[in-house]
Amino acid sequence: MTATIDVALLAAFVEVADAASFSAAARTLGTTTATVSRSIAKLEDAVGSRLFHRTTRRVSLTSAGTALYERTATHLRALAHAAKELPEHQSEPAGTLKLTAPYDLGATFLGSVIARFIARYPKVHVQAEFSSHAVNLAAEGFDVALRGDSVKHTDTSLTARRLVQRGELNLYASPAYLSRRGSPHGLASPDHEWLVAGPLRRAFHFPATLTPRIVANDFLFLRGVAASGSGIATLPSFIAQPYVTSGDLVRVLPSVSVSVGGLVLLYSSTRPLARKVAAFRDFLVEVIQREWVD
Repeated sequence: MTATIDVALLAAFVEVADAASFSAAARTLGTTTATVSRSIAKLEDAVGSRLFHRTTRRVSLTSAGTALYERTATHLRALAHAAKELPEHQSEPAGTLKLTAPYDLGATFLGSVIARFIARYPKVHVQAEFSSHAVNLAAEGFDVALRGDSVKHTDTSLTARRLVQRGELNLYASPAYLSRRGSPHGLASPDHEWLVAGPLRRAFHFPATLTPRIVANDFLFLRGVAASGSGIATLPSFIAQPYVTSGDLVRVLPSVSVSVGGLVLLYSSTRPLARKVAAFRDFLVEVIQREWVD
């Protein structure tokens, strides 16, 4: 007997045994009677025993065939069932979707998106990790990544789906601050407190002579400081918008705006694309097209 036996031969054997017919087994397997007959012959050669009594009217198991059937049929059915139950073999998206995104997206936009996504697809579970650093999707097991498009994505194993063409940076302050200090007459007015995102200072053309009240590399921090009434902050519109809607922030100097890079979704270029990934991509595109604030 050989060390390994092709599972396909065992599957054909079980079908013949269940149907007591080579032709009926062939119909179930979607093949020809001759192919099934050859499979059984190969299996008999492999195990070194005759497995069926063959007559012109019926097929029945030999004692060796009965022993093999008892040891394999249950396991083969369980294996077939397990394969059918794999997430990507189901008719709807299922399994765990592992994603990575910047902190600010996680704290502002993605929470609502993911809550609605898992409500639509109850068989999908989400594992989210937020970081300002780019990760290697394949090496670290991520299915999707949300990233800004300021860095060119050259990895040909990944597809980059553009979600937002361009974003905006604007200026925001709290109503309490504006009531106390008045509206600024221009960018970098010396009679106001400026809360500046350090990496983007040059984008707003703040003069070198300006000493901001606060410089930080985190938009969520700057948003919190501005909402507390401590100054005028440089913020992306999507981060400021929830606070604008609630009345905690007001846009100032609307003529001053800076266009910045957009947003892309990265996922494997391997086909076929996992249903959970395709569903998340399509859902995200749908929500952004409907709700994203420019």
